[in-house]
Amino acid sequence: MVSPRDRTDLPRGIAASFTGVTLALALVLFVLYDRSDSGLQFVEKSPWVPDLGISYFLGVDGLNLPMVLLTALLTFLAVLGSWQTSLRVKEYFAILLVLEAGVLGVFLALDLALFFLFWEVELVPMYLLIGIWGGPRREYAAVKFVIYTLLGSALMLVGILALYFQQPTPRTFDMMAMSQMRWEPLFATVVFLFLFAGFAIKLPVFPFHTWLPDAHVEAPTAVSVLLAGVLLKMGGYGILRLGVGILPSAAIELAWLIGILAVVNVLYGAMLSMVQKDLKSLVAYSSISHMGYVLLGVAGLSFVGLSGASIQMFTHGAITGLLFLLVGSVYDRTHTRQIAEMAGLAPRMPLIAVIFALASLASLGLPGLAGFVGEFTVFVGAFARVPVLTILGAAGIVLTAGYMLWMLQRVFFGPEDQKWSRLTDVRGVEMIPLLCLAAVVILVGVYPAILTDVVQNGAVVLGRRLGL
Repeated sequence: MVSPRDRTDLPRGIAASFTGVTLALALVLFVLYDRSDSGLQFVEKSPWVPDLGISYFLGVDGLNLPMVLLTALLTFLAVLGSWQTSLRVKEYFAILLVLEAGVLGVFLALDLALFFLFWEVELVPMYLLIGIWGGPRREYAAVKFVIYTLLGSALMLVGILALYFQQPTPRTFDMMAMSQMRWEPLFATVVFLFLFAGFAIKLPVFPFHTWLPDAHVEAPTAVSVLLAGVLLKMGGYGILRLGVGILPSAAIELAWLIGILAVVNVLYGAMLSMVQKDLKSLVAYSSISHMGYVLLGVAGLSFVGLSGASIQMFTHGAITGLLFLLVGSVYDRTHTRQIAEMAGLAPRMPLIAVIFALASLASLGLPGLAGFVGEFTVFVGAFARVPVLTILGAAGIVLTAGYMLWMLQRVFFGPEDQKWSRLTDVRGVEMIPLLCLAAVVILVGVYPAILTDVVQNGAVVLGRRLGL
């Protein structure tokens, strides 16, 4: 007979195998990618609905390859981080695989119809993962996530259809073809605003951010890792690929608005993080702040700024994914996320404390760690076009240092509470995701060329669109 444990181990093994193979293939793409060629590579293209100009068009370049690798890595680690899940195990891991397919499709698709299809595929599994496996207010958080996402999708669809019907016949959804077209300035500006609004909800940008803290707090740990690590990046990627890539004149016209929203995000998210009492909420609001740096890089509209935006998306995904895994490890042991209830955990959980400190220092942009690479590149790239906004945005680093160091002091140091005397440190399978992401954070910080050599190709292509 097949034991209950065997029946639950099988879906875990299948999910780990599928995501492991996907990660291996993503690594192969990353290694074989020709860094001397800024064009598309590993292209797959064939007609799908030729009467409507829709094709199955996939490929990688310097803009999407880091996101593909990040998605594959975080999904594999999310599977390992979910190893102890006991509720509807088969369904949980099956839905995780569907989510990975949808997100990878968004990053790889170079046909707008295919892009939108994959964008919508991501919605259902995320709703189910939050709504079934989430916390006490999971239904509210899941429904709120769906409502905001559908609103963003509707705005984005209006922009996509406008681009399609504005073309002379034969029309196409091919992004590469659209990027070579000339658009009437007013039309381009209006469509850019529709697309930007749709992507801003996903990023998220103030005031469309309120769905994110609820989703993070209620989502299981592995789902929070994917939400912060890759789903938010879909918004930033969309702004770069569609907004800047297809409508460069509108991006130039509206750079000031993007810059203002960037600074608002950075400072507003940081200030909200400073007043959080829940450890997971603090990390969630910090994501809002750090995604503002992506917008600031876009507002710079320079090779360096656009490279910085791409780097920031990758490094933030790795750092925040690590932070959410650590929050989950602490919660599994203490059964609380209230910062005021924690103190002196470092002696009981030394490895968790060390990695938590590493991730926190990376988040505040300490040189030698991954967070510094993205933020510094963004500041350098944005300063020439928006110097005042760049200086204001840099103030976010000070605020980040404030709430991150305060959190570390309260949670891991200070007088030890005897009620935590029986706590144990991380071990076994749980250790693998933490060590992997910690290694990525250190590697990119010490040797940023491993990432910058790729993303600069994407920036070169976007720079040509902008006439740089």
